[in-house]
Amino acid sequence: MYRAAIEDLDSWKESKRRKPLIMEGARQVGKTWLMKEFGSKAYADTIYINFDSNSRMAQLFASDLDTDRLILGIELYAGRKIKPDNTLLIFDEVQEVPRALSSLKYFYENAPQYHIVCAGSLLGIALHSGTSFPVGKVDFLKLYPLSFKEFLMATVGERFAELLESRDYQMITTFKQTYIDALKQYYFVGGMPEAVQSFAREKDFNEVREIQKRILLAYEQDFSKHAPIEIVPKIRMLWNSIPSQLAKENKKFIYGLVREGGRAKEYEAAIMWLCDCGLVHKVSRVNAVGIPLKAYEDLKAFKLFVVDVGLLGCMTGLRQHALLDGNDLFTEFKGALTEQYVCQQLKTIKDLGIYYYTNDRGSCQVDFILDTGEQIVPVEVKAEVNLKAKSLKTYREKFAPEISVRTSMADYRKEDWLVNLPLYAVEEICKGDAGIVKTQKGTGS
Repeated sequence: MYRAAIEDLDSWKESKRRKPLIMEGARQVGKTWLMKEFGSKAYADTIYINFDSNSRMAQLFASDLDTDRLILGIELYAGRKIKPDNTLLIFDEVQEVPRALSSLKYFYENAPQYHIVCAGSLLGIALHSGTSFPVGKVDFLKLYPLSFKEFLMATVGERFAELLESRDYQMITTFKQTYIDALKQYYFVGGMPEAVQSFAREKDFNEVREIQKRILLAYEQDFSKHAPIEIVPKIRMLWNSIPSQLAKENKKFIYGLVREGGRAKEYEAAIMWLCDCGLVHKVSRVNAVGIPLKAYEDLKAFKLFVVDVGLLGCMTGLRQHALLDGNDLFTEFKGALTEQYVCQQLKTIKDLGIYYYTNDRGSCQVDFILDTGEQIVPVEVKAEVNLKAKSLKTYREKFAPEISVRTSMADYRKEDWLVNLPLYAVEEICKGDAGIVKTQKGTGS
């Protein structure tokens, strides 16, 4: 299975300014697999240490954090010599031994020759809960579920992903039915690696759904096992309310849908916990536009999306024929799935600020407003071939953006001020043909 993040890891390995790397991401998005795959492809040797229930490692790091002593201890634990340039050290579930996280500072300062990558399913929580953390001494990499393009490579073939990257929309349109069929499958399967791998091998939607149920059950168990006991019921209620929040026409998060009379201060800690876990994406409203968009963020109004479109479908009990045949059930919920899908793809683009816009009267709503660092780009999401763009026109009259994007099931089309980008090509939004030249740090092309 190809993951684009392996290229980021290759760049990290070759960087002259390399620091120990922390990989963040929700449980079961493939962090452990990716670290091991990277080790096997890029290094002569890999030493993998899982810190979960590892008393020997907890003891090793409990004493002083002298790097020579730590390396000797790891060599004794692994039963072999560590060659700095040719051995990858993997610290998994590193949040279980907070002093191992603290040691990264000393590896960076005193022993930068060692190549260390770390991950943990609840690492985000550890980083925000007062754990002694080496600020400025580590690199970060966020891992998400497989994007649609990665899903294409796993199921249809890499040539179709390459065609999307070429942005030859005349050729892409010729094969659009392949992309549309794959997109419907992705809405159901999502991007969790185990689900994608099963689907690529068996093409069995029922097996995919069982895998998704197991993943959701593991998340529920994490709530009880790792969250502060006083907010566990709130986390569970909030998490279970997200599908109904997204099913509304106006997808702004309403506390009253979690519990009648619910208030923000009751649920702030629960939302932060879910965000830190990587289980939800919080997209804030802006009511004015300028660079940086963050300066115009309305902290009281936001949308919540879950980590994966397939898991969202599983949470709602959406059946495969509803998606694949496009019947009434899918028609009712397709707006929520489509917006979830678009958010999920945008999240994989580096250095992209993601917000949404409504005016104060609520008469103009734009699904996503993107801050590339150089441009502010409004994006309207349409579930089918609907080409009306009333809100985009209203937004354009007020803010005069350089370019606007409408993403739908319609074919690619570029007009004077508007690009229609097919939903299956939404990852290409920061590429030249979508009218966006580049992001601030050059991650577009």
